[in-house]
Amino acid sequence: MKAYLELAIGFARTGVTGYGGGPSTIPLIEFEAVKKYKWMTEEEFVEILALANTMPGPIATKMAAYIGYKVKGSIGAVVAILTHILPSIIAMIALLGVLYSYKESPIVSGMVQGVTPVIGFMLVEMAYRFFQNGRKGIGLQKMVTLSVVSLVFVQFLGLHPGILIAIFLIVAYLIADRKEKAATGTTEVLIQRKEKSS
Repeated sequence: MKAYLELAIGFARTGVTGYGGGPSTIPLIEFEAVKKYKWMTEEEFVEILALANTMPGPIATKMAAYIGYKVKGSIGAVVAILTHILPSIIAMIALLGVLYSYKESPIVSGMVQGVTPVIGFMLVEMAYRFFQNGRKGIGLQKMVTLSVVSLVFVQFLGLHPGILIAIFLIVAYLIADRKEKAATGTTEVLIQRKEKSS
C-alpha cells in the first residue's frame, strides 16, 4: 500500500507543479523517480525517456505509465497516470474561466514570465546531466558529434525528435549486435583452437 501511496503523491506533485506541459514536467518526474523515491537509476530514466520519445502521445503520461508499471505493475501504472493527470484536469476546469477572463491582465502575464526562467533552468540542468551520462557511456567526441547531428536535423531540417531517436536506437542496436556476433565468433574460434590443440 505504501508504494501506491508514494506513486500517487509523487505523480500528483508532478501534475500540479508541471507548469508548461510535457518537457517542463520531465525534470520533476526525474526528481520524484530517481532522487526522492529511488524507483530507478538516472541511467534507466534517460533510457526510458528516449524510448518514450519514440512513441506517440504526451511524454509525461508515458513516463508515468512506465514508472508506475515498474513499481507496482498494471495497477501502479493506472495510479501513476490518474494521479498525474487528475490534478491538472480539475485545476483546468476550475481556473480556466477565471484565467480566460484575466488573460490580458499584467498580473497573469507577470506570473507566466516569472515561472519561465525556472523551467528553462531546470531543462538546461537536466540536459547537462544527460550530456554527462552520454559522455561517460560513449565518450566525449561521439557525444559532441551526435549532439551536433541532432541539433542540425531537429532544429534546422525540421526532423521530428522521435524519428531521430528511433534512428539512433536502431543504429545502436545494429552496432551492438554486430559487436556481439564478432565477439561470439572470436570465442568460438578460440574454443575450436583449444580443442584441436588438446
